[in-house]
Amino acid sequence: MDDKTERIKKLKQDKNSVILAHYYVPAEVQAIADYVGDSYYLAEVATKVEQQSILFCGVRFMGESAKLLNPHKRVLLPDGEADCPMAHMAAEERIEAVRREYPDVAVVCYVNSDAGLKAHSDVCVTSSNAEKIVRELPNRDIYFIPDEHLGRYIAGRLPEKHFIFNDGFCHVHTEITAEQVKRAKAAHPDAPVLAHPECGGLVVSLADYVGSTAGIIDYAARSEAEEFIICTETGVFYRLQQENPEKRFFPASDAQVCPNMKKITLDRVIQALETGETEVRLDEKLMERAHAPLRRMLELAGK
Repeated sequence: MDDKTERIKKLKQDKNSVILAHYYVPAEVQAIADYVGDSYYLAEVATKVEQQSILFCGVRFMGESAKLLNPHKRVLLPDGEADCPMAHMAAEERIEAVRREYPDVAVVCYVNSDAGLKAHSDVCVTSSNAEKIVRELPNRDIYFIPDEHLGRYIAGRLPEKHFIFNDGFCHVHTEITAEQVKRAKAAHPDAPVLAHPECGGLVVSLADYVGSTAGIIDYAARSEAEEFIICTETGVFYRLQQENPEKRFFPASDAQVCPNMKKITLDRVIQALETGETEVRLDEKLMERAHAPLRRMLELAGK
């Protein structure tokens, strides 16, 4: 065990802390985390851990969600500047305008959003539970924010619902093109294409499997294929290779990297645990409003 890992282990004990990490952060950070997973799994874990301090290795909206679900706990981020552009790609004014136009509408907010957008929503979803939750909503009209691509994918699965789309997107996933997927497929003709639904529609249409990061990992483990083309952030390759050492994984593009997720380093983890300077702080009234759609997500997803 190296010096940084030993230091983190001691700090966790001294500070009564637990470390949560998303699949997209660097491999060495995933390796020292107590829990590693996708957004839904980590949201669940955050409500169950006993420690009084949560260090969330991910971008800001993830730390905010952990704080909303655990208002009396201390939540830290390794890097307070690690943000997700998509988390801000919806306008509160537009949400209210849609509510006026469609009185029956349910505002469904992808968890990849800031606390302000959550506070204006009826329920949150992740890529792994969006279809299940939207299907169970009594509302026919669905305003899906902020990601247009996930919204359109879910709409295609639920033709009985009427969707209003927002123009948000994840730049990492939308920069994966159908041409890149076709080239990767030509190079690896026997490899199934596994894509995240944040990808554009043309990429999704070429995929053999579409699902959340955790879904992609599970599919690869169960499949008899020996090679796979992966259309999501390359941080997931660490877990894929850990669980399937005999299999090979290829990105569709060399650009499938989130620069904000890569800001999370072991040095940042140590600094956050030592100083506590990157604690997530939110207005109490905002927290009350934004907590409800997250809690409803966990309730509906658990049915």
